[in-house]
Amino acid sequence: MCGIVAVTGYKKALPLLLNGLGKLEYRGYDSAGIAIIHSETKNIVCNKTEGKLKNLINNLSEKNIPGTVGIGHTRWATHGKPEVKNAHPHIDSSGTVAVVQNGIIENFQDLKNKLQKEGIIFNSDTDTEVIPHLIQRELNTLSKLKLENNGSTLLVAVRNVISDLEGSYALAVLWSGAPSSLVVARRQAPLIIGLGEGEFICASDTPAIANFTNIILPLEDEEIALLTPLGIEIYDSNNERQYRNPVSLKVSEQVIDKMNFKHFMLKEIYDQPDTAKNWLENYLIKNSENGQYQIKYPFDTKFLESIARIEIIACGTSKHAAMVGSFLLEQFSGIPTNVYYASEFRYSPPPLLPNTLTIGVSQSGETADTIAAIDMEIKRRSIAGDEKFRPNLIAITNRSESSIGRQVSNIIDICAGIEVGVAATKTFFAQLLSFYGLAIHFAQIKGSQSPDEIKKLITELIKLPPLLEDLLEKHDQSSEKLAHDFFNIKDVIFLGRGINYPIALEGALKLKEISYIHAAGYPAGEMKHGPIALLDKKVPVISIASPGEVFDKVISNAQEAKARDSYLIGIAPECNGTEIFDYLMKIPSSNEWVSPLLNIVPLQLLSYHIAAHRGLDVDQPRNLAKSVTVE
Repeated sequence: MCGIVAVTGYKKALPLLLNGLGKLEYRGYDSAGIAIIHSETKNIVCNKTEGKLKNLINNLSEKNIPGTVGIGHTRWATHGKPEVKNAHPHIDSSGTVAVVQNGIIENFQDLKNKLQKEGIIFNSDTDTEVIPHLIQRELNTLSKLKLENNGSTLLVAVRNVISDLEGSYALAVLWSGAPSSLVVARRQAPLIIGLGEGEFICASDTPAIANFTNIILPLEDEEIALLTPLGIEIYDSNNERQYRNPVSLKVSEQVIDKMNFKHFMLKEIYDQPDTAKNWLENYLIKNSENGQYQIKYPFDTKFLESIARIEIIACGTSKHAAMVGSFLLEQFSGIPTNVYYASEFRYSPPPLLPNTLTIGVSQSGETADTIAAIDMEIKRRSIAGDEKFRPNLIAITNRSESSIGRQVSNIIDICAGIEVGVAATKTFFAQLLSFYGLAIHFAQIKGSQSPDEIKKLITELIKLPPLLEDLLEKHDQSSEKLAHDFFNIKDVIFLGRGINYPIALEGALKLKEISYIHAAGYPAGEMKHGPIALLDKKVPVISIASPGEVFDKVISNAQEAKARDSYLIGIAPECNGTEIFDYLMKIPSSNEWVSPLLNIVPLQLLSYHIAAHRGLDVDQPRNLAKSVTVE
């Protein structure tokens, strides 16, 4: 999850590193640090601080570090508490090798034990610290062979060391013996090289590069590269030199601006009407000949005609979007669909079945478990040896230039724009829209719904932008008032049924993520099978009651909660039955199919205002990161 930036060239390294780290802080903000080879002394100068990047920037504000080669890191803690001693970069005992890492070295304890027996003293609790010590030991061995102190020697040393590492990593390495060189390597963690004029920048993600250049060269898995101001050498796991052309970033960096909003999360909730407009413009196309609407994708969809079943792989918020998608694909499009946690799918995949579509969902396109699960699915289907079992893949992401975008050729770009808040809001909404598009497309090619029913759903989707704008206007202030009642609440229950059960799960997750209040989502009909024991006047219940097939059942389940003295909040239109609620967050009446797209908005606003009222860091909640790149 950590963010890495590394630079070499002719420009001063420090401002490039800090600028890049600022664009990657969403990947972790437990600590931050930089290491630069001093251009005069040729020594490594390291500076690191606990906490957010601003602490490092403040610490460096009056320091001038001359040097054009450096590495930087913003950390999400895995091994070791978020303390200065565990912050990256990590340096060997001689002070000549510095390393930053993203990932987890699974065999670090065995490596550490061997090094300690050799007399190496460790200063941190991290898995990373073994790497600079191992590289220095390897450099000592190579020096006996009378090799020159240059980048090629560092490249050999790093290559020899990573062959002993188990797990995932993205590395950037400095050595004072080769003061103009960088070595970078990756295994199951992203690294991208940006090509400038006489300088190069390597980073975990494109935002750190976009201000520097729009020409990039992504490292492939298990590649290692030597970067100097004169050029790049890339080698694969067999030590064979690789030659390939760089590519252009497909989109320019967008301006990151909170405008007049207090937090990015609130701004991004308010972005959702525009997100809906963008989706309608990009994917819903009206046929000029017959006047019918169709879903248009940037890839050939003919292969979807033979699909008999669908499996969706996702994590966290993306899985909740996938659950709504599964409901739509099964109930509206008539295709059997299963949703899997990517982390579980990797170790207990379902039996191979023919004519299966695999959909990977990742907001960042860098989710380690999702990428690994898709890779596994590609491999096991490719060796099946039968055309019916071939891998049919689609990826739904907000970052088409990401690892998943390079892994899967059929990309549905959710086009939500940059989302700074760690808790997903507009990207969740955009993922939902992507599944509505797939459901419509499959319903049209499979004939599972009449043209009139498909037209009704499309008409409801076209109406969304003004409905969302009205919702935001009505619920922002009401949610803020309601948030005051949650100041001392410790537990909240969310209920939903059918297509809105995943919205109950997502509402609970949002509240947990940013307010640190324990919350749980349940199918409303399951309350009586155990969770009802939790209810009393200290545990409010938020019930999603959209008119439709299960409306009366949800109201009945809400009655059961109210009978246990729970304060009852309703997400529903004002209609017969909703008078039961102690507080009603009114939703416009709509087709049940599209109700999740409306119901999620007041839940997002309520979670936001509760967290803001409690004085918490809404945009960067504790222990979380935007992009989960470790297993």
